[in-house]
Amino acid sequence: MEYAFLVIAYVAEVVGTFAGFGSSTIALPLALFFFDFQTALVLVAVLHIFGNIGRVSFFKFGLDKSILLRFGLPSIIATLLGAMLVSYISQELLKGILGLFLVMYSIISWKKLLLLKPTTSTAFMGGGISGFFAGLIGTGGALRGAFLAVFGLPKEKYIATAAAIALAVDVTRLPVYFAEGFLTARYYWMIPVLFVVALLGSLTGKQVVSRISQEKFHHIVLAAIFLMGLTFLYSWLI
Repeated sequence: MEYAFLVIAYVAEVVGTFAGFGSSTIALPLALFFFDFQTALVLVAVLHIFGNIGRVSFFKFGLDKSILLRFGLPSIIATLLGAMLVSYISQELLKGILGLFLVMYSIISWKKLLLLKPTTSTAFMGGGISGFFAGLIGTGGALRGAFLAVFGLPKEKYIATAAAIALAVDVTRLPVYFAEGFLTARYYWMIPVLFVVALLGSLTGKQVVSRISQEKFHHIVLAAIFLMGLTFLYSWLI
């Protein structure tokens, strides 16, 4: 099951690099078919850190420092709060919250219901909400992407800025997960392997950024997110 997860991790990083979001949103639900919630949370966070290092490196010249600051600060604070709550909420409830989050996000994004203005308050709100969910259920990048899209950044700048914010969020939440003992020694060997997988996935994603229609690809990703969300909601409700 560890090797199956590594394949999933690679595909998730390709998608995440191309779309500017989605690596954890895709990897975490699928990882839950192989691991318990806390183990999946840590492994996906490690993957996400390495993947974002790759994305920041490949697209570093597109970084928007103003948006990075306005999104990043509230994200870090909210992420810490969300990560500290994980130990106090049952794993089944966390899966239910994750399922609801995925379904609502996919519908809102598909219908383009998130109508906001590119203001500082929007950046603070987007950073705070996405950061909290990233800390609590391990996936906030999709929501972060929706808020960032309001600012109409060019593709390369959008990818670089989203990755830098996500990197700050992951570096904040991962120490909390390790301190709580979420990852056992059995899975330590996967950490360096995930580094290689993440960089390969980011590099592959970079190669296809200019070759595929982003709008069509975005819809495919949203459909997959919606189906995974329904799966977890159904599992939680029964």
